Amino acid sequence: MKKLLSIITALVLTLGFCSVVSAQSSGPTKVVYHIDDAETQGLKGLRNIRNHLDTSPNTIIIVVTHANGVDMLMEGAKDKKNNVEYAPLVGALKSRGVKFEVCEITLKNRNLKKDQFTLDADFTPSGVVRVADLQYKDGFAYIKP
Repeated sequence: MKKLLSIITALVLTLGFCSVVSAQSSGPTKVVYHIDDAETQGLKGLRNIRNHLDTSPNTIIIVVTHANGVDMLMEGAKDKKNNVEYAPLVGALKSRGVKFEVCEITLKNRNLKKDQFTLDADFTPSGVVRVADLQYKDGFAYIKP
C-alpha cells in the first residue's frame, strides 16, 4: 500500500510539472522592459527592443517607465548624449506592437500632466506594481537595460 501511494504521488507530481512546463512554453514570449532612467537606459533600451523584435518578431513587449524613465516618452524628448529624438524610435516600435506605459505616481510626484507625453504613451497607476504584476501574474520575463 505504501508503495502504491508513492507511485501515485510521483505520477501526480510528474503530471503537474508537465502541465506547468506546457503552460509556460505555449504562445509567444512575453517581456517587460523596465526603464527608470531615460538618460542611461532610454536609447539603449529602445535599441534592445528593436533587436529583440528583429530576432523574435512575435514577442509581446511592454515597456514600463517610472521615475526619470518617463522622460523618454515626453514630447520633444531627446537622448542628451547623442542628440537623438526618442519619438521616432518609440513610434516605430509602437507600430510593431510594443506598448509603452508611464507611471501615474511619477506624474503626481513630478507635477507632470498626461498631455506632456507623446500619443504613443499609455498610463498605469503604478509602474512598480505593473512590473510586478506582469512578472508574477502574467508570466512576463523581466529585462532592465
